[in-house]
Amino acid sequence: MKKEKIVLGISGGVDSSVAALLLQQKGYEVHGIFMKNWDDKTAICSAEDDYGDAASVCATLNIPLTKINYTKEYKEKVFSQFLKDHELGLTPNPDVLCNKEIKFDVFEKYAKKIGAKKIASGHYAKVLMKDDKFFIGKAKDLTKDQSYFLYQLSDKVLKNIEFPLGNLYKNEVREIAEKNKLVNAKKKDSTGICFIGDRQYNTFLEQFIDKKEGDIISLDGTLVGKHNGHMFFTVGQRKGLGIGAKKSAFDKPWYVVKKNIDKNIIYVAQGGEHPALFSDELVAVNIFLNENIKSKLPMPCFAKVRYRDNDHSCQIISLNDDQCYIKFDKKIKAITKGQSIVLYEESGLCFGGGIIKKRNIPYLEKEIYE
Repeated sequence: MKKEKIVLGISGGVDSSVAALLLQQKGYEVHGIFMKNWDDKTAICSAEDDYGDAASVCATLNIPLTKINYTKEYKEKVFSQFLKDHELGLTPNPDVLCNKEIKFDVFEKYAKKIGAKKIASGHYAKVLMKDDKFFIGKAKDLTKDQSYFLYQLSDKVLKNIEFPLGNLYKNEVREIAEKNKLVNAKKKDSTGICFIGDRQYNTFLEQFIDKKEGDIISLDGTLVGKHNGHMFFTVGQRKGLGIGAKKSAFDKPWYVVKKNIDKNIIYVAQGGEHPALFSDELVAVNIFLNENIKSKLPMPCFAKVRYRDNDHSCQIISLNDDQCYIKFDKKIKAITKGQSIVLYEESGLCFGGGIIKKRNIPYLEKEIYE
């Protein structure tokens, strides 16, 4: 009996390698794709090293591996937007955009080319069904769950996707790799943004964005320091401000609580529990929803406002003209413009999300929204 073909993204890491093995064991004819997205050898996702590991694993498993260079597309669709968002004062998440604009699109096109109907990845996530539709769901291993990055995958795409690691814990994945003598069984997980690598975040940005000195001002209007550009700072940031503690505030560290982009001003306050850091309302744009929820509003649900965030109970109050107004049951620390807010049911089913455009700051009476 002829096996069904499936296209799998293989990065050279242990997760996608074990995903390949599990798909084979499930009876699929696995075809691997290695996607190169960056030319810089100083990045932690060094393409040469990772490709070598991917090729070794595919040779061990007798899987064909095709290398696709999409550095041009990545820079045009993802990296350029990453830089633009910083210049606008946002804190973007390029992994979300990459999954939407490039990664799964490449998988689908290659699958069509070789006559495969299904695609797969080594993400920690699940595909769930509700009312005969397909949705992204949280992985069993909540410490590794990557559904946050995949919220923009539609029912049409999800019906043909496999996530082999969705029901496994990370330690189980490594055990499978070791048992099957995969070369990357003990390979260190990649963290952060791959094209930045081991360099300091701001040092990397300075190669592409011009510095522009501005004032660091406390909420009482006192000039407390200078900065080299608002785009190098984000709400909730404590390190790298270059200002010492203020004795009258009991030596509490400074935190970024607000930015004025037009005037290039960073506003700061002392103490990680300062009320200006906390918000209970936000407006999101670029909304993607995998179901029609307008008739259910106001709709209770749960939301993450950044990756690795806890779930926060909230209500979707309104949804108009691609704008969504969300009210949280409790105040949340350091909601950051440019990050994704991802929406879940209590079951862990993800039904969509959007990009945070502004948040309320109840403490600042003159400017309710930032």
